[in-house]
Amino acid sequence: MTSDLPLVLIVDDNDRNRKLARDVLRSARFRTIEAATGAEGIALASELLPDVILMDIRLPDLDGTEAVRVLRAEPRTSRIPVVALTALRLDARDDWLFEAGFAGYVVKPIDTDVFPDLIRRFCAGGPE
Repeated sequence: MTSDLPLVLIVDDNDRNRKLARDVLRSARFRTIEAATGAEGIALASELLPDVILMDIRLPDLDGTEAVRVLRAEPRTSRIPVVALTALRLDARDDWLFEAGFAGYVVKPIDTDVFPDLIRRFCAGGPE
């Protein structure tokens, strides 16, 4: 894989969820890195500066909303789009995710047919 492909950081404590997201994104010509905890995700984001971060809401060490607040507060990571990965059913009135600093969300289980295009739009600056 070449470095001109978008880099996606997947932060999820569930191995199967990480593997599915990784496999779908890699087959769609993304590079991926993975973290199982919020702290690990924050460290990788600061070091590698991915194009987008996929962040589970419920993590074992700190929840995804706290992790995104840390990322927003750090100059190196403040502009990286962070997309919530959640099993929660949400609608357009659920603005607490955006208030926490997320750029958007993807509901799990992911729809593998549309997932790569959705993530590519976040890499380009927004979900449109």
